[in-house]
Amino acid sequence: MEPPDYDTWVLPGAPEQVARARRLVTSALGREHPLLEESILLTSELVTNAVVHSRSGGAGGCFTLSVRCSDSRVRVCVKDGGSDAPPRACRSSTQAAGGRGLPIVEALSQRWGFSREYGLNTVWFELMMATVPAGEPAKEKV
Repeated sequence: MEPPDYDTWVLPGAPEQVARARRLVTSALGREHPLLEESILLTSELVTNAVVHSRSGGAGGCFTLSVRCSDSRVRVCVKDGGSDAPPRACRSSTQAAGGRGLPIVEALSQRWGFSREYGLNTVWFELMMATVPAGEPAKEKV
C-alpha cells in the first residue's frame, strides 16, 4: 500500500469558498473516486460550519482544508479560527433552517471528531472503502 496523499489549502472564510472546497476535494480525489460524492457533501458541511459558526467567517478570517487519501480511506479536516463553544452534533427541529451539518457528518462517515487547540477548532471525518470478501454478497447497512 502506498503512503497516503496529502493536499492542504488555506482559504478565505467567505461563503463562496464552500463551492471552491468542493472543487478542491474533487481535484484531490479525482472524478472517478468511489467516495467522491460523500466526501464533497461532508466537506461542504464542515466548511459551511467554519464560515458560519467560527471566527474564520469574520473579516480577514481563513480556514485550512486538508484531504488525505489512501487505498482504503479518505480523511478530510477543516481547521477554523475557533468559536466560543465546541462543535457539536445538535438535533434541529424539522422547521429549523440549519443545524443539520454535523448530524449528516455523523450519519454518513465511518468516523468523525474534533479537537480544540490554541483557540482553533479542527473538525474531521473519515470515509472508508467497503470491501466484500470474494464469494460473499454485500450486506446493506441498516
